[in-house]
Amino acid sequence: MFRHHCRVTRPFRIDVPDAVLDDLRRRLGATRWPEPEPVDDWSQGVPLRYLQEVCEYWANEYDWRVREAALNRFEQFVTTIDGLDIQFIHRRSPSPAALPLVITHGWPGSVAEFAGVIDPLTDPAAHGGDAADSFHVVCPALPGFGFSGKPDVTGWGVEHIARAWCELMERLGYPRFAAQGGDWGGHVTTMLGANHADRLVGIHLNMPIARPTPDELADIADDVEQDAVDARSAYEREDSGYAKQQSTRPQTLGYGLTDSPAGQAAWILEKFARWMDCGGYPENVVSRDELLDTVMIYWVTASATSSARIYWESFRKVAPGFVPVPTGVAAFPKEIVPAAPRWVRRRYNLVRWTDMPRGGHFAAWEQPQLFVDDVRAFFRDLR
Repeated sequence: MFRHHCRVTRPFRIDVPDAVLDDLRRRLGATRWPEPEPVDDWSQGVPLRYLQEVCEYWANEYDWRVREAALNRFEQFVTTIDGLDIQFIHRRSPSPAALPLVITHGWPGSVAEFAGVIDPLTDPAAHGGDAADSFHVVCPALPGFGFSGKPDVTGWGVEHIARAWCELMERLGYPRFAAQGGDWGGHVTTMLGANHADRLVGIHLNMPIARPTPDELADIADDVEQDAVDARSAYEREDSGYAKQQSTRPQTLGYGLTDSPAGQAAWILEKFARWMDCGGYPENVVSRDELLDTVMIYWVTASATSSARIYWESFRKVAPGFVPVPTGVAAFPKEIVPAAPRWVRRRYNLVRWTDMPRGGHFAAWEQPQLFVDDVRAFFRDLR
């Protein structure tokens, strides 16, 4: 039971001290660079020339105060749950009949990736939509991420986070609500649907948690399943090293990333290049400033280590039961660990599946209109 004074939500604004920004520029200027890669692509990681160009821009042209002000246009709050501060965006719709919706990011994401979808979801009539599709939107920062608190005890895995999100929504006056997520947000949203079905209207995922079973792998049903198997195999072979490190030794990794902004940027930008539907170059999809906004959120909060710990807590350790609540899936073609409908039906009460024409792992960020349209359509019949 939470005592009344613990249930208070407090207004919050991002306000990074000038000393932190001065220190960032000093560190960028003092970066000790390695030799260039002996290949002409990203196969060994972020190319030296590109990272140097980004860091030069970051130090001398990127204006955090402008970006900070843009993020602060969203109403933000902090509340303490189980002894941990949770920072979140809360944008209420002008429509009193709006459906509450909690949207959860993953790694290396942040609440900033939802900046392009919050207004269309809360006020669709002002963005070419129908007011009947309105949502009250809540975007919390995961524990250890961004401006949320950093757990100083173990146990903050996805099951605990799902319980915390239920408490958060209760405090905001939303006893029943909808949920959306991808990456770790997909795990948390799945846990909400599995363990708190009485609170959920339905869930929408852009990364359902559904591996094929050995029997399913032995009996591939169609080209869709084969493509998903091939993509998952390529991810395991070429792109999953970060997850092994973060799930086993997050503390060791954090020393370098917390000390070097160039290192922190490289660790994150590599994932954007590999996981976005961007032709291998993330600035084909989102601006350099937007990329650096996310890097900055990790840097100014020194959350490289604390954010990685979610892998140590939950990576391949939690297998939720069947998710009985209505589930919608938006299948973006460049998702790094795609699932096939047959696998998803085994794990979820799947009522809607949408094959998207483009987009990757960061669905709301890369393709905000496609994302918004599908979220609206899925929840339309569940209100």
